Amino acid sequence: MNFSAIIALFAAVILILASHHNDGASMVSLLQPSAVMIVLGGTFCAAIVNFTPSTLMSALRASVDVFVEKPQSYKVIDEIVYLAHQARVKGLFSLNNLVDNIQDPFLKRGVQLSIDFNNPQMIYDILKAEIAYDEEEELINSRVFEALGGYAPTFGIVGAVFGLIQIMGYIEQPDILAQGIAVAFVSTLYGVGFANLLFLPVAGKLKMNLREKVLLKEVVLQGIVSIQMEESPMVIEEKLVAYLKYHGTGHIPGVINARNSQNSGMYGAR
Repeated sequence: MNFSAIIALFAAVILILASHHNDGASMVSLLQPSAVMIVLGGTFCAAIVNFTPSTLMSALRASVDVFVEKPQSYKVIDEIVYLAHQARVKGLFSLNNLVDNIQDPFLKRGVQLSIDFNNPQMIYDILKAEIAYDEEEELINSRVFEALGGYAPTFGIVGAVFGLIQIMGYIEQPDILAQGIAVAFVSTLYGVGFANLLFLPVAGKLKMNLREKVLLKEVVLQGIVSIQMEESPMVIEEKLVAYLKYHGTGHIPGVINARNSQNSGMYGAR
C-alpha cells in the first residue's frame, strides 16, 4: 500500500473541512448531492466523448497502482548478470536451456532474440521500438486523468451557474439569497477539489510509475545487448550497479554468487 498517498489525500480533506468548520460554517452546507452529480457526471461523460469507454476503464484500473503501490522488482538485474556469466562460460546458445525459466517477459523476449539472431543492432532496434510502443500505450492512462483534471473545474462552474439561476427568484429575500449563493459555489469547490486533489496527482503518479518501468526496461535492453556482444559479466554488472545507485539501492543481491558459480540456483540445476 502507498500509505503516503492515502494519508496525504485524507489529510488534505480533513484540513479543508477543519478550516471550513473553524470559520463557523455548517458542515452540512458542503453536502450537495446535485453538485457531485453535475461535477463527476459531467466530467466522466466528457471523458467518454474524448476517449473510448475501454480506455477510460483501463485508466481507472491503472489508478489503483497509485494507492496499492507495487514495489519495483530488481530481481531481473540479478538474472541478467547470471545469464551473462552462463553465456560467457558456456556460450550464447547455452541460454536456450534457461530461457523458459525467465520470469520477466521483456528479458525473456530479449534473450530469445539474442539466441535466434546474431545482430546486436537489430535486437536493439526491435526492443527499443517495443519499449516506445509500451510507453505510449501506458501513457494514455495519465492523459485520461489529466483530461479529467481539466473537465472537473469547468463542470464545477456549470454547477455554480445552475445554482445561481435557481436562487435568482429569491433576489428580494437577502437571507435566502446569501445562503443560496454559498450553496451554489459548493459545486465549484467540488470541481477544483477533485481536479487538484485526485485527478491531476493521479496523472502525475502514473507518469512517475511509467518512468520507473521504462528505465528498468532500458537497463534490461542494455544488458541484453551487452550479452549479445559478449561483454564481460563484470562490465555488465558495473553498468547495472550504476542504475541501482541512481535509485538508491546499495548492491545487487546475489550478484557475486551469480558471477562466481555456474549454478546460482536461480534457474535450477542444469
